[in-house]
Amino acid sequence: MSRRTGVAVSALHYYERLGLIGSERTAGNQRRYPRHMLRRVALISVAKRLGIPLEDVAEAFADVPLSSTPSHEDWQRASRRWQKVLEQRRRGIEQLERELTGCIGCGCLSMKACTLLNPDDELGDTGTGARRIPV
Repeated sequence: MSRRTGVAVSALHYYERLGLIGSERTAGNQRRYPRHMLRRVALISVAKRLGIPLEDVAEAFADVPLSSTPSHEDWQRASRRWQKVLEQRRRGIEQLERELTGCIGCGCLSMKACTLLNPDDELGDTGTGARRIPV
């Protein structure tokens, strides 16, 4: 599986511990991944490249069976779930882009006094670090 997907063995083991993929054990205790796991690993890799948390991937895969080959309908359900997550992320990124474009164009160079993004330093009361970027 590692050679075929380019994903490190340790990552495959981690994905398995999270319940994102599954394997069977041989008599010699080696992992064997069913062919249908290739799609799951490929989608996990895409999500990772896009910065999508594995929790969101797990949510999208919730109804996709691990122990048998998923049907077209199983993948369609996962796709609809995934689409909702991506829509939310896209809206958040577009909002952030609008705010940052306005802020950069403002020229005030002050995140403490910025009347657009942080009026009266309201965010300073909530602690240190990034406050406007959802995690």
